[in-house]
Amino acid sequence: MSSTTTDTAVWTSIVVEAPIERAFEVFTAEMQSWWPKEHHILQGELEAMVVEAHPGGRIYDRATDGSECTWAHVLAYEPPRRFCFSWAVSLTWEVETDPAKRSEVDITFVAEAPDRTRVEVEHRELQRHGDGWEQMRDAVGGPDGWAVGLRRFANAAAAAS
Repeated sequence: MSSTTTDTAVWTSIVVEAPIERAFEVFTAEMQSWWPKEHHILQGELEAMVVEAHPGGRIYDRATDGSECTWAHVLAYEPPRRFCFSWAVSLTWEVETDPAKRSEVDITFVAEAPDRTRVEVEHRELQRHGDGWEQMRDAVGGPDGWAVGLRRFANAAAAAS
């Protein structure tokens, strides 16, 4: 795994022992299988994570009581090569209702071999979060951010192959 942080973006990549189509499917349709359970802003017990697989679709968590928390919107959905979404999470780890204050997460999938895929995550435009945006950069770029998520994702994708 490699990671790079600039002033307003975080890049992280990992090689996954899975075909590109499977890696894309696990990242999007099976997000709940790898997304850290402690990284939800939903009030209530998590039942499902849902990615509406089209530009303009929502990414949301649904609780066991039926309530929902939309924390992202799909900007690009191009299986099996690219998935991009807005990050509608505020600096206080609540839903960000102002679209101008949302960063973007752009994920690319590159086949390195028939059963091996490099997954690259660019979390960019972090300055859009406003004053104190550096804390979001430090959180998503730190050891409990994308790095832990991608390790969990790589394990889930390899197990699913």
